[in-house]
Amino acid sequence: MYRSFRSGDEIGIIELWNKVLNRDPINASRFRKQVLLDANFDPNGLIVAVQEERIVGAILAITRKLPMEGTNLESDTGWITFFMVEAGYERKGIGHQLVERACQYIKDQGAEKVFFSSYAPNYFLPGIDEERYSSGYAFLRKEKFKRVYSPVAMHRVLTNYEYPLNVLELKKQREQEGYSFGRVQDGDLYALIQFANIHFNPDWGRAIREGILQGMDPSQILVAKKHNNIVGFALYGGYEGIRERFGPFGVDENEQGKGLGKILLHETLQAMREQTILGAWFLWTSETSAAGHLYLKNGFQTFRKFHVMVKELTNEQQE
Repeated sequence: MYRSFRSGDEIGIIELWNKVLNRDPINASRFRKQVLLDANFDPNGLIVAVQEERIVGAILAITRKLPMEGTNLESDTGWITFFMVEAGYERKGIGHQLVERACQYIKDQGAEKVFFSSYAPNYFLPGIDEERYSSGYAFLRKEKFKRVYSPVAMHRVLTNYEYPLNVLELKKQREQEGYSFGRVQDGDLYALIQFANIHFNPDWGRAIREGILQGMDPSQILVAKKHNNIVGFALYGGYEGIRERFGPFGVDENEQGKGLGKILLHETLQAMREQTILGAWFLWTSETSAAGHLYLKNGFQTFRKFHVMVKELTNEQQE
């Protein structure tokens, strides 16, 4: 039997999650925050497969009810953020039925395409990890999802971290040119959030605001200024209160090529080391981007790769 979410299902979904997606276990607190308390959550979009009162499959479909910025609801787009079927029930068409129902739910909201799983703000992973979940990747391909791009997750050990002397010299040079680097001040927060929204994306501005509201110390945010105007920022501990999680991080495109990103990166790593944090990691960048090259040149290593997938919801594909 297939039905939408009911109170109490969260227990069975979490239990199933930790069996099937065992490389990325979850607990009740994370499920509550990232699913049930998501402003865009609709119980009708969380579909479960039930066998004798036991949940053996689940999928979450999302469309926006609350815009990230302004009034843009991205009404042509929906997202699937997770799906799973218990091992003993695979290859019985359950996964296909769950995807069909999830896509129909998204289509009924007026969307024309569905992504797995680049949903902001409450994604669990950027996309499908082909190495860890090869059957899941093959399943999405079978369901006519196509790969859009492949972000990577990176990590850097900080146990032996030292602020590079050449970066320190570069910092002094930029300061002589009118730039400054330091921890954000309360009076900067509005300008910083607007900077993140305008120059990057609204999810970054949201991450800053919500991170502080949820207890992140503003001293965990480093900013670069030029003549008192913010031109770059970096932070740690902003997502889910995880101290080791680095980012978001960015520099005004008009100021790139001056090493500001490198300075901000090391200012942040130094701040993390001062807090006895032994490693820095993040989930999402492109290895071939300027940021990806910067990370790789400064001690970060790729430890996971994901595929963001998309399916067009045309009438023909739904029939």
